[in-house]
Amino acid sequence: MDSLSIPGAWVHTPQIHADPRGSFLEAFRASDLVAATGHRLELAQMNCSVSTRGVLRGIHFADVPPGQAKYVICVSGAILDVVVDLRMGSPTFLKWESVRLDEESRRGLYIAEGLGHAFLTLSERATVVYLCSQPYAPSREHGVHALDPSIGVEWPVEGAPILSERDAAAPTVKELVEAGVLPAYSECQAFYASLR
Repeated sequence: MDSLSIPGAWVHTPQIHADPRGSFLEAFRASDLVAATGHRLELAQMNCSVSTRGVLRGIHFADVPPGQAKYVICVSGAILDVVVDLRMGSPTFLKWESVRLDEESRRGLYIAEGLGHAFLTLSERATVVYLCSQPYAPSREHGVHALDPSIGVEWPVEGAPILSERDAAAPTVKELVEAGVLPAYSECQAFYASLR
């Protein structure tokens, strides 16, 4: 697994074994994640999302602790997956990084608790599967508007992206800071240490 520029995010590029029958790969290996993060991903829930071109989901995050770590793969089609550092006090606060996930490279992206997650569908249709460390808990789930200029994600979409009502109504970073909702970097670091 290769670390991204945002601490807490890693990308896994699997070795694909192909022959005339098709292909085989190891999309996720717990031992590789442990080597990268120092802890296991406790699987609590697996989500599957199917989206059409131009659909933008996120930026989502959860209260830490316990937060919600995610391991994301695109099993069909292609997406631009984006990680945003939403941890107040982090040296990379509000920095974002994108990774193309698609059915050809079969890469996976691990996103630690406290980081924001979003993706844009690049193909006509894409199916995304993500393993989650915690089940969905509406009272602990939050969103940041994906088009907030203070983050400035460069979404490669013609025209306006397609957002859910919830994501379209998501607050800005400024509003979340004023409300005291964003996770603290120090609390996230303490939580990561507790997982080891």
